[in-house]
Amino acid sequence: MGEKDSETAPIWGKAHQRESNIHPMDLESSAPLSGQHRSQNQSRSSYEERGRGVKEFRSWFSWLVPCFVVANVVVFVITMYVNNCPKKSGDCFADFLGRFSFQSTRENPLLGPSSLTLQKMGGLDVGKVVKGDEGWRLLSCNWLHGGVVHLLVNMLTLLFIGIRMEREFGFIRIGLLYLISGFGGSILSALFLRSNISVGASGAVFGLLGGMLSEIFINWTIYSNKVVTIITLVLIVAVNLGLGVLPGVDNFAHIGGFGTGFLLGFVLLIRPHYGWINQRNAPGAKPHKYKIYQGILWTVSLLLLLAWFIAGLISLFNNVDGNKHCSWCHYLSCIPTSKWSCNREPASCTTPELGNQLTITCLRNGKSGSYILANSSDSRINTLCAQLCR
Repeated sequence: MGEKDSETAPIWGKAHQRESNIHPMDLESSAPLSGQHRSQNQSRSSYEERGRGVKEFRSWFSWLVPCFVVANVVVFVITMYVNNCPKKSGDCFADFLGRFSFQSTRENPLLGPSSLTLQKMGGLDVGKVVKGDEGWRLLSCNWLHGGVVHLLVNMLTLLFIGIRMEREFGFIRIGLLYLISGFGGSILSALFLRSNISVGASGAVFGLLGGMLSEIFINWTIYSNKVVTIITLVLIVAVNLGLGVLPGVDNFAHIGGFGTGFLLGFVLLIRPHYGWINQRNAPGAKPHKYKIYQGILWTVSLLLLLAWFIAGLISLFNNVDGNKHCSWCHYLSCIPTSKWSCNREPASCTTPELGNQLTITCLRNGKSGSYILANSSDSRINTLCAQLCR
């Protein structure tokens, strides 16, 4: 896309002020100048000096990130249309929305569809990925959300971070960073969360945060307040990962997305160092475009990224359970307390039926309930089972 005719600073900090290069003057220019001519020449020189760095820090028009947001919203609306709570469940929240009403808050406190609908629409179900050859779910799950609350949090974060990054680096690099990070988050989630359906753009959004952090390291020389910037970013990531240990949150997708984005940032967001930008139009020899440390970071990150994807996909499609190789890793996604349980086993119930009375008993906790159902559909029974097993 087109670029604006103005120079912008790097995304998370102020750039160094550019030093003026001194060029020999010809004989005509060495004569005394009037105040007006001197002012015009100084303005022209200043404009040319600023123009040298425009293409290094150009400002792109952001359109891809808003398109991502619109796509996520549209998919959520379609998901709610397919969910059709009044017909398939009957126990709904916000009935005035008709077909678009939400599942009961006991089943889905995020104000959204049922887990069965999310599975049908492409949620990350490890069993279907491994045994059903449905690897596309590793991508489709990033466009689904568990509810309005889930969607709102992710989209506001995406707009705040993504638009600024796209303006700095363009839609191609940020688009790749977003999509590949989401895929990396799905792989780690599938390796450790074996029984639950996982959805959400959180892995991709965390990938943008990871890319922002690695971009500072690989473009170290162009920042003047990098220490403060790094501390701020680390605190933001730490707080969000800390919230991920609450039950019902897929923190493995967050960690996988962040790690993938961090490595990918070294590869996609590399910029020429400050010395090259400042001296590239100066006469005589000029420094190399990239410093040695930038080349090393780029190479190591690319190799680690390829190794992670190859090892992760091979392990996943060989049905490897990451929890069996890391006994403590489950604490990264949920820490049990007296207030909640981290049991993620799927809801399973017995459903003996006598006449028009149905008794449902959760096998996990022993809770049971009796219901008189005119139409005991599988969807309605699964909803009641999920409520009892919560």
